Amino acid sequence: MKGYWIAKYKKAEDVKKLGSYAEKALKAITDFGGKPLVRGGKYITLEGEEFIRTVIWEFSDYNAALNCYKSKNYQEAWSIAKNTVVRDLMIVEGI
Repeated sequence: MKGYWIAKYKKAEDVKKLGSYAEKALKAITDFGGKPLVRGGKYITLEGEEFIRTVIWEFSDYNAALNCYKSKNYQEAWSIAKNTVVRDLMIVEGI
């Protein structure tokens, strides 16, 4: 079964840091086979909380998704923006 990162961004205080994070994270994520399915774009919230951005990455399996998140390269990337971003990030196993 595939693994998915689902990130729902609530707030981004420093767009420049978020951009630097995204640039560095892209390499870390693709190194683990991550494939972008959703990266922003048009949306409407029909139920629940409003989010400013949603990002979904697909991985070959759950462990690849988890190992990517725990990797040194991804954590270095995340350290750039983590103090200026409020988000929910989950890893989900799916088809």
